[in-house]
Amino acid sequence: MKKEKIIYPTLKTEYIKDMDSNMPWNEYPRPSMVRDSFICLNGKWDYATAKEGDAPEYKDKILVPFPPESLLSGIERLVSEGHMMHYKRSFTIPEGFNKGRVILHFGAVDTICQVFLNGKELGGHEGGYLPFSFDITESLTEGENQLYVIVKDELDLNYPYGKQTKNRGGMWYTPVSGIWQSVWLESVPESYVVKLKATPTMNSVNIKVLGGEEHKKITLESGEVFEFDGNEATITPKEIHHWSPESPYLYYFTLECGEDKVESYFALREIGVKEICGIPRLTLNGMPYLFNGLLDQGYYPDGIFLPATSKGYEDDILRMKSCGFNMLRKHIKVEPEIFYHLCDKHGMVVFQDMVNNSDYSWIIDTALPTIGFKRLPILFRHNCKKSREIFEEHMYGTLDHLHFFPSVLYYTVFNEGWGQFSADEMYAKAKAFDPTRIYDATSGWFWRRHSDVDSRHVYFKEVKIGKKDGRPIVISEFGGYSHRVKGHLFGENEYGYGGFETVEEYENALVRLYGEEIKPLISKGICALVYTQVSDVEDETNGLLTYDRQILKANPERIKALMDSLAEEIK
Repeated sequence: MKKEKIIYPTLKTEYIKDMDSNMPWNEYPRPSMVRDSFICLNGKWDYATAKEGDAPEYKDKILVPFPPESLLSGIERLVSEGHMMHYKRSFTIPEGFNKGRVILHFGAVDTICQVFLNGKELGGHEGGYLPFSFDITESLTEGENQLYVIVKDELDLNYPYGKQTKNRGGMWYTPVSGIWQSVWLESVPESYVVKLKATPTMNSVNIKVLGGEEHKKITLESGEVFEFDGNEATITPKEIHHWSPESPYLYYFTLECGEDKVESYFALREIGVKEICGIPRLTLNGMPYLFNGLLDQGYYPDGIFLPATSKGYEDDILRMKSCGFNMLRKHIKVEPEIFYHLCDKHGMVVFQDMVNNSDYSWIIDTALPTIGFKRLPILFRHNCKKSREIFEEHMYGTLDHLHFFPSVLYYTVFNEGWGQFSADEMYAKAKAFDPTRIYDATSGWFWRRHSDVDSRHVYFKEVKIGKKDGRPIVISEFGGYSHRVKGHLFGENEYGYGGFETVEEYENALVRLYGEEIKPLISKGICALVYTQVSDVEDETNGLLTYDRQILKANPERIKALMDSLAEEIK
């Protein structure tokens, strides 16, 4: 792989102008558990690549937390095959910051890393999508501390990789490497809360507290106080407000545990399945609900895996809500906590995918199912013991990491056969780990026996229900209409599922699709819809938004009126 800069047409989002170029993403990165202790280590780090075993020569500065392939990183080039990434920076601990222990946090690093402080190895981490941390108290020195991170990313298919590929094009995108989420410090007392786990019902919430002193006190924003001993308590607020996209009510609270004090929140809500008038329906808070959303890849032209500021996430959420959508299917990517918090806050349901690993076959996984061969035996595919173990470990890690967020209501285990193995067993394991969510075991095709939903992908042909299997019907991907907006394109290639030259043709096609194909089927059993997709991504020009987020391709008022009419069909 070549080292020179990536030569792509330069697309930028408007969020760059509000980005702090000295310390981007300088906001508290963990909304699930907030302390008054925070030092952001984002900014310009010394950066070099070198062959494994060779000493690095630090000639570049990289802007963390953006991956080196991105424009915003200041590097803007791929990592050469067989090379390691080397990151280095110094920091000092302000007087009065250390309350007893100091924790170093990484939001995500792709893929395999080792972390050193002042010449001492703190430890390592494998997998590019989940957070990890180290207690660095014993490794700190007075004055300047030297932090050093080595990262290896060969796009080893044993590890989750999503849409990344070394040869990008079509529905596969530019790979990312290294640090791509915030690096930060916090200080905690000797005995401290490590994790909060909130499990809601419609009228109460179970709070589990990992770590900290025996006695705990929770004070709601309303002034209600709940005290308990041990690791968990069930809380029932005096006033019950259910969370939904229409009314995203959050209960904010403070947890005091010995010398430790954290701020957090929960919501009251419940997703389920209920047969109504002979039709299996997905329900929200006990009532039938149409989850009407879009595929959300989470890519940006300037930061690739990360927008220049969190407003990039927030605007995507709010603009899709303005079009009448109430759900995003986060497609084979796990985002920073801030994304999920914004969905909680603004009332956007998240259908979350597990991130695929193992190999992909265009013929088996895409071509044959698209023309109708959707029940091919895949018993002998993806038999690598290591990749299976890594997928399962990452699945559990994702379930544990995202359990807190009330907007996350639904998980996809395998998408279109990508890396699929033992789907019934993986469904059972996920469901046992967190039984409070809906699970789509095999999204699109290659269905096995067990799944909470009947999940279908429909491209290139009319959306129909056909044969039912007694489960709620989810059209988990469809549409994907392409409209290219000049001046807002990544390149010359076009990838989508039907192209339209003018904005009028494009908008009218959307209205026909939803009004003539989808709407009549809702009363017959469709419970959720995932249109492809939120934005263009590189060659894909099938987004409602252009890749640079500058242009919304359809009239939001017209689209919202149509979406509102769909919701009425399920009542």
